[in-house]
Amino acid sequence: MDLYTSLIGSFADWDVKCLLLFVVLFILIADYVKNHQPANFPPGPWALPIVGNMFSVDHKRTHESLTQLSHIYGDVYSLRMGQEWMVVLNRLEIIKEALVNQGDSTADRPCRPIRKELVHGRGLISSNGNMWKQQRRFALSTLKYFGFGKKSLEPVIVDEFLHCAKYIANFTGKPFGPHLIINKVVSNIICTLVFGHRFEYNDEKFEGLIRSFELSIQTDASLWNKFYNSFPLLMRHLPGPHQTTKTLWNNVKDFVMAEINEHKKNFDPTDPRDYIDCYLNEIQKGGQVNSTFEEENLIVCVMDLFVAGSETTSTTLRWAFLYMAKYPEVQEKVQSELDRVIGRSRQPTMEDRANLPYTNAVIHEIQRIGNIVPLSLFHYTNRDVQLGGYTIPKGVILVPNLTSVLLDKNEWETPFTFNPGHFLSKEGRFEKPEAFIPFSAGKRLCLGETLARMEIFLFFTSFMQHFTFSMPAGVKPVMDYRFGVTLAPLPYDICATAR
Repeated sequence: MDLYTSLIGSFADWDVKCLLLFVVLFILIADYVKNHQPANFPPGPWALPIVGNMFSVDHKRTHESLTQLSHIYGDVYSLRMGQEWMVVLNRLEIIKEALVNQGDSTADRPCRPIRKELVHGRGLISSNGNMWKQQRRFALSTLKYFGFGKKSLEPVIVDEFLHCAKYIANFTGKPFGPHLIINKVVSNIICTLVFGHRFEYNDEKFEGLIRSFELSIQTDASLWNKFYNSFPLLMRHLPGPHQTTKTLWNNVKDFVMAEINEHKKNFDPTDPRDYIDCYLNEIQKGGQVNSTFEEENLIVCVMDLFVAGSETTSTTLRWAFLYMAKYPEVQEKVQSELDRVIGRSRQPTMEDRANLPYTNAVIHEIQRIGNIVPLSLFHYTNRDVQLGGYTIPKGVILVPNLTSVLLDKNEWETPFTFNPGHFLSKEGRFEKPEAFIPFSAGKRLCLGETLARMEIFLFFTSFMQHFTFSMPAGVKPVMDYRFGVTLAPLPYDICATAR
């Protein structure tokens, strides 16, 4: 009897072991079959089963890791992040070929799980096809009507600077943290265009909106979100920063919805005051074939406009203060040019830009070396693409590595050194090299580029005209960054002395 029991137990143990072995082999084979790519697919580092290359990349310095991998695998190479295949595009020629020359095949955005749950394919950033075309065309024409990139917007920017200058002057040259105030200043410009009014700097709801946007942008590029996009069924039920992303976006959504409801109370379709009014008017028209105008889409579009119209500009200005404090001789030269061309009593205008070559060069160099959006926004192949001698099938994520262009030693004389000479001819005239693509390229070129260029120029020249920036006594500028969708400087204090 004992022998019989022992044999039964032994067989049971073997059955469990065989079952476990079978399950492991099944998972490995299924993973291989699902993720197997054609022979001419771009090369890349060996990927672990299930998780792929998730642990092959430093997710706090992703753009640097991806650039280093290009030195091993070439300008077009592949990575597998969990269950997602990505092809990383490096150098100017490859990125232009993919996004410009083959733009019809690469203009789509990937419908990734976490973004899909938040916006359901709506808006200006994540939408594709007819919805994207309708919404982008409407946004550009409407914002242009209200002065987007036009001279008529200049007084709004100058007025906002004066509010900020008064705030900064109260510190009387003592150290202060510019992070939040600069975010508020820049956000108020898009608020004027979208909501029809600005917010006071002490408005708690406005501050909450800005903090929510900033945190959501940071977590969007985190490892947690990468796991969510690869294993949504599992991650949906686990705690972590990815759950915070949902809460933050819901907070922003509630804020925008409150503004829309206020607009509805005094809505006059014959006299639109801002983007929301124009959109509500479009919804009321109804009856259009394949119309994508509805209230949920309006909410997402407004949120996307905030990202496109404020995040890159505020980050650029925060880098600008740091670089001016680190290179006081550059700051002094900018101020001398401003004093000579504009003086100190008149506010700068966009017409002055042509007469300020050195200042313009400094602004562009800050954008270049600041590398504000290092990996652009991801694209998606909607058909098979031939690129760099490889075949990239339909349904693969493309990562335009702008870092590989803005810091390319073959494109820039001193790529890792702050050098305004990159944008100046031998005669001192401003010139912009082809490799300057901080807003990416092609059909998905940043929607807010025109506004960002105007804001950066007017805000930077106004700050330089009124203040001299320096670090607090005994403190050296720290040029390290915090990686996210945008590459932001670490929080710092600075001194702004009135001129």
